[in-house]
Amino acid sequence: MAQETYVIGDIHGALKALNQIIKLIKPDENSRLIFLGDYVDGLPESGQTIDFLIELDSRFDCVFLKGNHDVWLQEWLETGHADPLWLASDGQSTLRSYGSYSAEEKKKHRDFFRKFRSFYVDDQQNLYVHAGFTSQQGPAKELHENYLFNDRTLLETAMIFKDQKQFPTDHFPVRLSLFNEIFIGHTPTLKFGSAVPIHSANLWNMDTGVKKNGKLTAMNVKTKEFWQSDLMIDLYPEEAEKIYF
Repeated sequence: MAQETYVIGDIHGALKALNQIIKLIKPDENSRLIFLGDYVDGLPESGQTIDFLIELDSRFDCVFLKGNHDVWLQEWLETGHADPLWLASDGQSTLRSYGSYSAEEKKKHRDFFRKFRSFYVDDQQNLYVHAGFTSQQGPAKELHENYLFNDRTLLETAMIFKDQKQFPTDHFPVRLSLFNEIFIGHTPTLKFGSAVPIHSANLWNMDTGVKKNGKLTAMNVKTKEFWQSDLMIDLYPEEAEKIYF
């Protein structure tokens, strides 16, 4: 049986949304799940989300990419240092979620984080990366790995072609033309007025705004069918004052 590949956008501690998504896509032993990073910071179940991802990894073929928020959490798990910028970017909610975790449980998460990839290219020459890249030779030649977790220029470049449905692919800018399709997260589609994944040129933006009272989204890479969770305000009404509208 052919393998079905699903790509999942930024989760940001929304375990209830992730549970919904897994039930909706119904993965089986032939499924591959590709997660675009930013598993933590935002909604209140960051530590518990990592527990669930570890469990999924034991059952399915999973690829876990690293996001900028995951970099901060990994630093804390490795060294105990909490970057002030992280704490100001919803890191406090993540620390609270780890309040009852033992040293051994934190070590298990630390070891799990060490498996994360900076980017992934499948056998169809599709690229999966949290944010983007700047090198015209591709992410493997990126001067600073941090760009893979924070770059927005790739998305900005792709958005130029959003309303040009018939633009010839051989005229795409160099970075876009390196890959068949590119799947990213990091920048909420709500910023562009869309509650669903945005397709521009050969790039798909899968971050549908969990931190901004959006929904979590998963997509079948081949068919482009996608599934979404409930809105965050419906899943976490007690977090109403913290959700960014």
